[in-house]
Amino acid sequence: MTQHKIDIQLASTRKPKPAFDRLEFGKNFTDHMFVWDYTEGIGWHDPRIVPYQPIMLDPSAMVFHYGQTVFEGLKAYLTDEEEILLFRPDQNMKRLNRSNTRLCIPQFDEELALDALKQLIVIDRDWIPNIEGTSLYIRPFIVATEPYLGVAPSKTYQFMIILSPVGAYYKEGINPVKIAVQNEFVRAVKGGTGNAKTGGNYAGSLKAQEVAGAAGYSQVLWLDGKENRYIEEVGSMNVFFKINGEVVTPELNGSILEGITRKSIIELLNHWNIPVVERQISMDEIYQAHKDGLLEEAFGTGTAAVISPIGEFFWQDKKITVNNGVTGVLSKDLYETLTGIQKGTKQDPFGWRVMVQPIDVNSL
Repeated sequence: MTQHKIDIQLASTRKPKPAFDRLEFGKNFTDHMFVWDYTEGIGWHDPRIVPYQPIMLDPSAMVFHYGQTVFEGLKAYLTDEEEILLFRPDQNMKRLNRSNTRLCIPQFDEELALDALKQLIVIDRDWIPNIEGTSLYIRPFIVATEPYLGVAPSKTYQFMIILSPVGAYYKEGINPVKIAVQNEFVRAVKGGTGNAKTGGNYAGSLKAQEVAGAAGYSQVLWLDGKENRYIEEVGSMNVFFKINGEVVTPELNGSILEGITRKSIIELLNHWNIPVVERQISMDEIYQAHKDGLLEEAFGTGTAAVISPIGEFFWQDKKITVNNGVTGVLSKDLYETLTGIQKGTKQDPFGWRVMVQPIDVNSL
């Protein structure tokens, strides 16, 4: 990969680091950030790494009024040999550009963005935690910055990357979570923005999440917006079911986010010769499989949680207990294998791992 010229301004003072054995998700941020500007007629310009700082935007910046913004999430890991590893970061950059297309945001150079990400991680490598279950979470995002109150695509944008040392996304860790099936609200429909990673999708999910949380459930399972029957995804994860020996996950239909962990799990299951099918699946089918004793496991997949076993669904006043509420064998094997690949402790037959090469910061 070409090493691009990115201006670097190092912080004169460094922030105190949190205790890595008590990390929460998304609460602490490193010393530096990446910023890249877009101006219509010029294109993307002035890529730079600067000290982490507030963003100065006009009150009329279009992102505040029309929600023209996209984001991504990926992680960096530190091996026992002090090597920095990324997991399929090219897929995140491709997906971010796909989200850009849906939100009318200009395409960016994925190679330059990935190079900038690597340089940023090297500069802040001391923030990568090395305790089991921890990682450095990476949040690339783009916001519309033009000061204008007309409903139209912005003519200016900022692309930024920030870093955060994190622990487990769910307090349950690899222990099963409880999920409430949403019957009142709708997350997305085909033709909408459900397959883009944009802020409005998540803002629209907060009310349902609040209701589920008050009832003691970790997350919401969304059904399709047309018939309110077919399973789509959990709030922060794609979802899989093991039914009578076969793994089933909802097929991508234009309203489901194409998860990179989801894609990896499907490829891993195929590699293991475990039957896996992408198709439409209803809650009625899940309930019937449960009644017939055929629902063996359920789990969510995503960058934040990796694999999150599901121990219970609450649907139409019925509790559907999965595998007696304990982590299933397949869920555990998938978690251990995928995290092992990510952290460099297991073989990577797919070439998913990307090592971040040491860089002399003073030479950049």
